[in-house]
Amino acid sequence: MGLSILALGFLALLGLAYFVYGRFVAGRIGLDDANPTPAHAKQDGIDYVPTPRFYLFAQHLSAIAAAGPIAGPILACQSFGWLPCLVWIGLGVVFIGAAHDFSALAASVRHGASSVAEIAREELGRPAGRAMLAFIWIALVYVIVAFADITANTFVQGSQELLDAGASFHPGGAVASASTLYLFLAVLMGFLQRRFRLRLLPATLVFVPATFALAWLGTKISGALLLDYRTWALVILVYCVIASVVPVWALLQPRGYLGGFVLFSTLGLGLLGMLFGGYEVKQPAFTAWDAGGATGALFPFLFVTIACGACSGFHGLVCSGTTSKQIERESHMPLVGYGAMLAEGLVAVIALVTVMMASDEESAKLAPGSIYGNGVGRFMTLLIGKENLGFAVTFGAMAFSTFVFDTLDVCTRLGRYLVQELFGWKGRSGAVAATLLTIAPPAIILSFSESGAFRAYWTLFGASNQLLAALTLFAIGVWLRRNGRSAAFVFVPMAFVLVMTTWALGRIAFASLGAIDFDRLEASLPAAVNALASIALLLLAAYFVGQGVRRLRSPPPARRVTVECG
Repeated sequence: MGLSILALGFLALLGLAYFVYGRFVAGRIGLDDANPTPAHAKQDGIDYVPTPRFYLFAQHLSAIAAAGPIAGPILACQSFGWLPCLVWIGLGVVFIGAAHDFSALAASVRHGASSVAEIAREELGRPAGRAMLAFIWIALVYVIVAFADITANTFVQGSQELLDAGASFHPGGAVASASTLYLFLAVLMGFLQRRFRLRLLPATLVFVPATFALAWLGTKISGALLLDYRTWALVILVYCVIASVVPVWALLQPRGYLGGFVLFSTLGLGLLGMLFGGYEVKQPAFTAWDAGGATGALFPFLFVTIACGACSGFHGLVCSGTTSKQIERESHMPLVGYGAMLAEGLVAVIALVTVMMASDEESAKLAPGSIYGNGVGRFMTLLIGKENLGFAVTFGAMAFSTFVFDTLDVCTRLGRYLVQELFGWKGRSGAVAATLLTIAPPAIILSFSESGAFRAYWTLFGASNQLLAALTLFAIGVWLRRNGRSAAFVFVPMAFVLVMTTWALGRIAFASLGAIDFDRLEASLPAAVNALASIALLLLAAYFVGQGVRRLRSPPPARRVTVECG
């Protein structure tokens, strides 16, 4: 298959999905702008802030499109070939992922911007809600561990392609410097908007070009931030703590907005390269049904290796944790919920293409972040020339790190919300304590891990992430059914994802238990953590589903949450 045909076909699929299936899902939920959204009803200037549709779309997309839709397709292609990956991304994002995100956002808005755990408590009962809280918290810990490790590794090593080419700057230091400056730039933008009422248009005209200029500046000061892996991992976690407790206008909103433009640019570069680059596909379309090892079987591990990009339970946390608090009108939800997930599917396909262009030798020796950075850099040289490859690849790697940062701080904030909700901790001191409790396990795990440890945790991260999506769909289906609405569009994909993820978690638990060496416990840390986490997740999921089935069999409530059209 030529890359240009692949690009045009996938774009046509996304357009058809948005205008046909997206409207179908909207019709099953019922949207009414006469209903005041929580952003207006609870406006506080900190978490509940009515936000323009495009601004929120960019922020939401940058929050959900992190390392998942990039690393997952690359890792899966290396194991199974690109064709199964492409089929799963296309079908998954349209019928499962985007429907999940849209319905999670709508359910949260209709429940006063409650988290998916709180929705589960209201619809399935308090015990199910607490099980959901525990499940989500464990899943969030895995997100933080995997993404912090990937980012720290990128900051230390950078792009192998630039090292091989004899670049005059330190590749890892360039990416670290550019990514750090990007965060300070976002803080400055947020301060000017808040303190001096800087309007969005002039802020965009100034700060978006400045964001791109940071990739060039990073190559000039690449020696400023040369730290080892563990130091970077801990610095990133400290950043997560700070980002979790500051108001959304100070970092989350401007960082997400600028990150959205970085993401849009990589999407544009990816489409440019696919349509006009003339690159050769070097990876096989299909390799084997079983690539070997404990997690090498296509069924079920393709469907959890590619989590984000096809379907992601983490997105439900973003939808119900931060985005639902900023929706200005209900009619904005199709674009933000369904549309942003379709855009993430395109991110996943572009990441898949970057490894499809790589030779077997390149694919085997490079990390996913480097493969993606090299691919985006090659696309960018179509515009700026091959002589600027160093800047182009640095930009690609900075974009990758930017996406990860966007998710890390949102993830930590969500973990803080959940802990506060679970223990009833209020105020600033409660927020700080909840944040530290969320960050403590990743800090311990990363302190004893080696660079590149994300590979040991990635499959369980994907499985827990997908199982969370299944549980979220189950809770939403119960809400719809108990309010007299059709719920087949959530129950059918829920059943598929539930089977694949529990299958995968069972195999991970069995393999991890067998890999524990009690004479070398430090070396066995990943296996021990994976074994305990997978067993805990399976037990929590079984209990949650049991509570949901029980609630479905009970009479519907006398008072309903309104879902009809006005």
